[in-house]
Amino acid sequence: MAADGGGGGGCSRVKVVGQVERVDGGSLTYAEFVDRFMRPNLPVVLTGLTSSWRSCRDWMRAAADGHRRVPDLDFLARTFPSPLLQVADCSSREFSDQKRLEMSMREFVDQWVGNSSSASSDGSLLYLKDWHFVKEYPSYVAYTTPTFFADDWLNMYLDSHPIHRDSDIANHKNEINCSDYRFVYMGAKGTWTPLHADVFRSYSWSANVCGRKQWLFLPPSQSHFIFDRNLRSSVYNINDDVSEKQFPEFNNTEWLECIQEQNEIIFVPSGWYHQVHNLEDTISINHNWFNGYNLHWVWNLLHEDYKVAKEYIEDIRNICDDFEGLCQRNLAANTGMNFYDFFVFITRFALANIIELYHIQKPKETALSSAETSNHFVYNLTSVHNVASKMISTEAFDPENMCTISEQNQSAFSDIIKILEEESFRRLLVALSKAYDFIGRGQRNCVKMKDSNQKGCLSMTCLKSDCNVVGHITSFVRVIHGPVDLVMLIDNALSDGL
Repeated sequence: MAADGGGGGGCSRVKVVGQVERVDGGSLTYAEFVDRFMRPNLPVVLTGLTSSWRSCRDWMRAAADGHRRVPDLDFLARTFPSPLLQVADCSSREFSDQKRLEMSMREFVDQWVGNSSSASSDGSLLYLKDWHFVKEYPSYVAYTTPTFFADDWLNMYLDSHPIHRDSDIANHKNEINCSDYRFVYMGAKGTWTPLHADVFRSYSWSANVCGRKQWLFLPPSQSHFIFDRNLRSSVYNINDDVSEKQFPEFNNTEWLECIQEQNEIIFVPSGWYHQVHNLEDTISINHNWFNGYNLHWVWNLLHEDYKVAKEYIEDIRNICDDFEGLCQRNLAANTGMNFYDFFVFITRFALANIIELYHIQKPKETALSSAETSNHFVYNLTSVHNVASKMISTEAFDPENMCTISEQNQSAFSDIIKILEEESFRRLLVALSKAYDFIGRGQRNCVKMKDSNQKGCLSMTCLKSDCNVVGHITSFVRVIHGPVDLVMLIDNALSDGL
């Protein structure tokens, strides 16, 4: 089926060949979600998961007609008076995205109300995006992340670690922008988001607290159809009259559609390009996240973007003192993370998973034990192993370039004992333990985590007072110099019968 519509409307000019599946989230197990959607990388709409959310009570009011619920804009402006928010002007394009404005919550709400009630509106459609609500208002528990999305390595990591270590990359503004990937979006009817695939090729989930959205999804196998001949520029708006000369294969695309209703949550898999339209005044809660199941998507994006960044400055290689360092700085600026940032990330998750696996396979020494959870840790380590194996052959990890890597990055992945003593790593380990306890048991009967002060052990679930997991890990590898050592550590951990 195909329908015609304008740029910000709820219709499309594209060929829709199917609808996104809808499933009752209350009757779906975590294992079923993994097998049916997360592992095969397929979208799904989940129902029945938001009834207890505070946001679904506080953030809405009855509409004038008495039949609908609409955003309670005055409550939101009074309760969350954020002084500086990122707002997209959906009527104005800037490069490959919508023009961004900065304004306070009160200014945004006043413009929304003014545009809705005035016939003399300036024609702009303002859409509040990427509001770091959890970071800004941590004491206000607006929602609970559903179990299906609890294995969120990205936000676990950012709750305790900076994404960048190099001082010339980790500037103040950058750290604010990547403080977490938990967002609130708010927009009037007609606001929309252009065609895109999510940051880092992460998964995302999006819950409609209020309103309705139309989603159009393109499978990753067809993503090349939306690019120009040079694979540099992509279609901005699928409702435009897309130039066949510039995008010769766009008419070959076949899309899945979803009309997302209030209180429904949509799971967006990695690498699926999508365009989204608000069919009513809408508030949504959105997370970007990745874990062992889509870690390879993140690496593949970094590797492809690295090749582009490197090619762009290849002509200055011979006159550049630190060509690889420049490539990595450009990659971080363009993609949000570089190879060294990512290697620190996977090293620390490998260590955390090894520690948890060590304990879970010793039932008398842990408060958390199940074959299913053990399989999760093994899968996670295998996933990290596979990615690290691919990193070995990259120029960034040549011995010559490893000698010039910053001290901040070297210290963040090299000395295992030092890493295990860091408070930031302990917080990461606690978060991982709690996530898998939540997945394994649900919100009821969660294991009581111990205080991690006893000598020798870091696990929140360990019951043994003289545990020597640190000595066990360092008997395999004590210092990680690069991907080769990380692969060796995981090989030894998995083959040791943990």
